[in-house]
Order: sequence, then structure tokens, then C-alpha cells
Amino acid sequence: MQTLTKYEPQELQQIDSIAKMILQENKFKTLMSYYRGALMEIETKFKVLNEFLSATQDRNPIETVKSRIKTPKSIIEKLWRKELPFTVESIEKNIRDVAGIRVICGFPEDVYLLAEYLLKQDDITLVRVKDYIKNPKSTGYRSLHLIVQVPIFLANEKRMMNVEIQLRTIAMDFWASLEHKMRYKKEDLKNAEEIAEELKICASEISKLDIMMQNIRNRIEDKKY
Repeated sequence: MQTLTKYEPQELQQIDSIAKMILQENKFKTLMSYYRGALMEIETKFKVLNEFLSATQDRNPIETVKSRIKTPKSIIEKLWRKELPFTVESIEKNIRDVAGIRVICGFPEDVYLLAEYLLKQDDITLVRVKDYIKNPKSTGYRSLHLIVQVPIFLANEKRMMNVEIQLRTIAMDFWASLEHKMRYKKEDLKNAEEIAEELKICASEISKLDIMMQNIRNRIEDKKY
């Protein structure tokens, strides 16, 4: 993942060099395997929840699940910005979003339902929650962000690993994708501020549409109507 931070050419060269070095460390490779294992655990939990809700409530709240591990360069950039040590121990201690998973849902209700069921599981520890659906960012961005810890079971130990989870609707994801493109081309756009304002209006309209569609779905299913 790219960053919006602007670096001098010399800084970029240093970041690239450090990233290449840390990529060769066995401890770094092992840590990344732990994060991949944690992603597998969370993905499986969401798949099980989707199957359970399909069987018991005749609904499949999850449209898609996407996961990623930060690249070495992205990790080093974050350590650089925070002025933290460039060590494997520092990565695990200070960066909570090395492993990330995005869950795309049909409706806002599904976002909160899935988050509620996941956090009820006794092996999941909530580290942090940021609700950008109820409290959107100034740009209009909406999504529910969770940082959780999940255990992975190794040959001789159990290890708790951080995973960042983003839950959002299809419409929110569509908006976020377009806004992402705009931000990274902002320097080349003559009308960037105008586009940003239009996107903010779109985010508000999308939110209203999400609720309208959710209400229609509920009416179809005879829920409280």
C-alpha cells in the first residue's frame, strides 16, 4: 500500500534499502507467516458466521472478503514516520495493521451484526474500534474498523496476533475505491478540491441509499414493518 507522505529521494532510497534488508531476515519471514496464519483464522471465522447465518436466518451478509499483508516497504515507511526502530520486534509491538482483512457486506445492519458475532467469540480480543459509519471522516469515508487479537497455534506455542478488520457495505467500498484513486493522483489534478467536495456529497447520498435499500430489504422480509 502506498503512503501519502512525501519523501525526499534520499529518504526513499534509505527506506527501500532497509526494506530489502529486513526482507532477508528469517525472523521477519517467520513473523509474516504468523500474520498470514492470523488472517486465515479470521477469514475462517467470517466464513463460518456467513454459513451459520445462511442456515439459521436465510441471509448471507458477506459479499466478499479480501485480505492483505503489508509490504516490507510499507511497514518500514510506517516505522520511519513514527520514528520507531527498524526491527522485527518493533514491527510486532508497534504496527497493528500489518495483517488486514476487508469484509464487504450488503447492508449496514450486516456490518454491525458480523462485528457483534465476531467479538462475542471467546478467543477474540478487541484492541480498538473506530466507527467511521456513525462518525464519518471529514472526507465522507465510512467503514467500521476493528483491531483484534486472535490466537494462532504453532508447534510448541500459542501466539496472539493483531489483525485489522474493515467492515463496510458494497456502496461504501465502491466510494472508498474511487476516493483512494483521487487521493493518489491529487498532485496531478487541477480540480482536486472540487472533486473531493463532490465525493463528500456522494458519500452522504450513498449512506442514505444504503439505509433505503436496507429498509426495503427488511420490508421484503417482513421485519418490523
